[in-house]
Amino acid sequence: MKAITNFFVRLVQRFLPDAFIFAIILTFLVFIIGVLFTESGPVEMVTHWGTGFWDLLAFTMQMSLVVVTGYVLANAPVIKNFLARLSNLAKTPAHAVMLVTFVSAIACLINYGFGLVVGALFAIHVARQVPSADFRILVAGAYSGFLVWHGGFSASIPLTVATSGHFLEEKMGVIPVSETLFSPANLFIVAALVITLPIFNRFLMKNSNTLEQDRSSWKLPDDTSSTTESIYPSTPAEKIENSVIVSMLIGIMGLAFIVYHFVTKGFDLNINIVNFIFLFLGIMLHKTPKQFLNTVTNGVKNAGGIIIQFPFYAGIMGMVTLSGLSQEMALWFVSFANAHTLPFFSFLSGGLINVFVPSGGGQWAVQGPIMIEAAAAINADLAKTAVGVAWGDAWTNMIQPFWALPALAIAGLHIRDIMGFCVMILFYSFIPISIGLLLL
Repeated sequence: MKAITNFFVRLVQRFLPDAFIFAIILTFLVFIIGVLFTESGPVEMVTHWGTGFWDLLAFTMQMSLVVVTGYVLANAPVIKNFLARLSNLAKTPAHAVMLVTFVSAIACLINYGFGLVVGALFAIHVARQVPSADFRILVAGAYSGFLVWHGGFSASIPLTVATSGHFLEEKMGVIPVSETLFSPANLFIVAALVITLPIFNRFLMKNSNTLEQDRSSWKLPDDTSSTTESIYPSTPAEKIENSVIVSMLIGIMGLAFIVYHFVTKGFDLNINIVNFIFLFLGIMLHKTPKQFLNTVTNGVKNAGGIIIQFPFYAGIMGMVTLSGLSQEMALWFVSFANAHTLPFFSFLSGGLINVFVPSGGGQWAVQGPIMIEAAAAINADLAKTAVGVAWGDAWTNMIQPFWALPALAIAGLHIRDIMGFCVMILFYSFIPISIGLLLL
């Protein structure tokens, strides 16, 4: 395991470019594949790319706010103290990576955006508590918790098919979460990963070679306090900017809406309400508008990679979906599946398509109709087929920088710093997911 781990770490460190360059290379690759294997010519592929380029603007803003509001909340003194106390549970590098992985997985089961932020922030605090731990593996462990998101409470595909009026209702009906999220297969996969991923990552920590030249390539984010020197406002404008009353009033208004949201909609912890909670708790915990804005200024710089790279992934998704390339991929896997193995091949095809369409909802829109039609034709389990696609989407996130960008921005690392370890996590997670889809 040590030899394999270090092989992939060295390979990635040497050959994997920056995440932005990776997105550009993937753009060229999809363009060439589309021209060769679909009816779209070069002009059509460029048109598909440009058409889809801005389709993720709303989502880009959401994920940018995940990073900024998460940073703001984490830098509030009371939250920093809580995370620091929790990190005291880690006494050794082995304890550190197991604790980070477990906390991140539980957080991602609750909500994927919440888990991405919490995992990365907690990894930083644990790294300060245990300086001998390899920070790269701690962040990789935090990101590995993201594997379970599509089996948890924010799972887009299971929640979509459980909603009356979803776009495939005529073909598959409304499937309750008792047959998807709470099915034996899904429960086994989630339990197996939550329990064993911390142990597997412990062995990654144990078997890695952390050389001095490795350590010189990364460093922990500065532990600078977001507080500023006390000032004595003299003008009405300065008094408003430094008014605790202003922050508390708008904060209370925000909390009132949060309570209303959960009372009227139940446990609907979507990405917008997560950002809303982070934002208004951050305002209140920083006490004054001036202090809040100072911290926002520091946090905004972490969102640069997301703002620039997500449109390129939207363009890739446009080429894959509008050219019919995603349908060709899905149909190829369906061609040699039977009623028993279709959920497993749905998982494999979902993993492949996710590399090019790294969005659970977007992937289901293009892959779902093919898989459900195939499942109905060969009498396969419709619910389990949907679960298979969901786990495929989650699985290859380990080698797709799209979702890693928020965590990397918070941790201050590059994709090459963690990807070698994530490849090993990808290989391992294939085992429990396959067992759940094939044997349960």
